[in-house]
Amino acid sequence: MKAALLQMTSGIDPAANARTLVEGVEQAKAGGAAMLFTPEMSGLLDRDRDRAAGSLVREEEDRVLVAVREAAAKHGLWVHLGSLAVLREDGKLANRGFVIDETGAIRARYDKMHLFDVDLPSGESWREANSYAPGERAVTVATPLGVLGLAICYDLRFPDLFRALSDAGATLLAVPAAFTRPTGAAHWHVLLRARAIEAAAFVIAAAQTGMHADGRATWGHSLVADPWGELLLDMGEPAGLGFAEIDPARTVAARARVPVLKHRRAIPPVESL
Repeated sequence: MKAALLQMTSGIDPAANARTLVEGVEQAKAGGAAMLFTPEMSGLLDRDRDRAAGSLVREEEDRVLVAVREAAAKHGLWVHLGSLAVLREDGKLANRGFVIDETGAIRARYDKMHLFDVDLPSGESWREANSYAPGERAVTVATPLGVLGLAICYDLRFPDLFRALSDAGATLLAVPAAFTRPTGAAHWHVLLRARAIEAAAFVIAAAQTGMHADGRATWGHSLVADPWGELLLDMGEPAGLGFAEIDPARTVAARARVPVLKHRRAIPPVESL
């Protein structure tokens, strides 16, 4: 079955981003995909907090989510909406991903667990924890492509999450992202391929790309890695739609060749000498 990936240059206007997403659903269905994957922060990418404040609402009020659910139902397509910024009851934000089925129903939600608080050599400084609350649970969900484990962007650097997801039965791992260019150039491909190899699972990573209206630049290179670590798709830098074939036989073959899941053991406490 086919997966479609939508590589976006999301901006500061949720309505414009929603139109891009709805068009992506239509095009993914026309291209024969069973499921569409979109990037982190598909609905709004704006680091100006004052300007963004008017667009940050609770999940049930989010116009982008409504539009994507309606498009999924109209075209009969599953969608992994990589993430949206949604307002929680406590006033904090959640960086929340959604899995939407072909009727438009939400089958799963996942809040990003690991928050990106770093100072890069390029001079870029990011403090997600100033606005966002971390998620508190790992999530898998059954989809037409297989059991999907959910992660978001910076989660990629924490292999324990992916071990937990594959231990729970995931045969695919979604990593929607808005990677910076310095970290993308250095680590994007190698980390995604490593997670695929470690879990003997497909990794599907839809990404933001290019120069955004808020002044940031993202890495792009939305990709699909198979359970042996082979790249089936690398979209480079242009925004648009890409497709990859998800063949469950690849998972079976990889796990038979090197049965890493069977060989996992609980790690005892470290003995420091």
